[in-house]
Amino acid sequence: MEGMRSLASDNHSGVHPRVLEAINAANADHAISYGSDPWTSRALELIRTEFGGQAEVFPVFNGTGANVVGMQSMLHTWESVICATTAHVNVDEAGAPEKLLGSKIIAVPSADAKITPDLIRAQHWGIGDFHHAQPRVVLITQSTEYGTRYSLDELRAITATAHELDMYVYLDGARIANAAAGLGCTFKEMTTDVGIDALSFGATKNGAMGAEAVVVLNPALKSSETLGYIRKQYMQLASKMRFVSAQFIALLDDDLWRANAEHSNAMAQYLATQVTGIPGVSVTQAVEANAVFAIIPAAITPALQEVIPFYVWNESTNEVRWMCSWDTTTTDIETFVSALTSLAAGNHA
Repeated sequence: MEGMRSLASDNHSGVHPRVLEAINAANADHAISYGSDPWTSRALELIRTEFGGQAEVFPVFNGTGANVVGMQSMLHTWESVICATTAHVNVDEAGAPEKLLGSKIIAVPSADAKITPDLIRAQHWGIGDFHHAQPRVVLITQSTEYGTRYSLDELRAITATAHELDMYVYLDGARIANAAAGLGCTFKEMTTDVGIDALSFGATKNGAMGAEAVVVLNPALKSSETLGYIRKQYMQLASKMRFVSAQFIALLDDDLWRANAEHSNAMAQYLATQVTGIPGVSVTQAVEANAVFAIIPAAITPALQEVIPFYVWNESTNEVRWMCSWDTTTTDIETFVSALTSLAAGNHA
């Protein structure tokens, strides 16, 4: 697919040149496997600098694996996870968390893909009743599957409620960089400082080739005693971990992660601005990260997807998702908007 440009997913983008350079630089001589190498030591040091010295860090292969490994440290099989219906663990992981963890997922409807303290309290019942799965983990996604994001105050309210109810908060951070860049804060301010217990730290969607990590912030979880075994059992332990770790080094050195995220967020804002006012097109969600959700005429969707691919999010309403990446250009946006304008005008005539 030579020359392909896409708004379907930030997984469609390539690898940032500096990340490729870091992988290539790590491809020198031999190194001890399974994380006992200088690159992994450096990556873990950088991640702890970002999240706080108490953080325990476990690099893994992918986001689904990170979520399963991370939540396993918090759950027994008779306990449950509360999340939004849109959550990746509920919609896009083929039941992996439920199959592998053996824990029930309680999916709660939310118009903006965000969990609130009231929604948590509404699901916190049957405590001590062995007929009822016991609520133990609140899962939030930052930024969310709708491209919205939680404010720091919203995060504090969620963690305060969860901890009051003797629950943990796990953050799915597949696009954590976009959320932090959008809020103008550090990773630590958005996680450790507001009371998040553990999270997945996603790098793949922000310019990496394939790099994710489980980061445990709550010492009470004693992850140093358990997660090494859990990661191995769930087949998420990389033998040549230096190549995963090198990607984190490239992104965290000199804040490349922030530059990439700020760019993809800015491209989403530009796209939303450019489509506003086109007949038959309406942006449906607040544009707070690198995603734009909109309803467009169903009749023009196939032709528009031929110009630049994108996904239909809701077939019943023809709500679509346009996802910007670290390498999305203004030319990409302008080409797409020109086609959308032309097709919409023809459909409206």
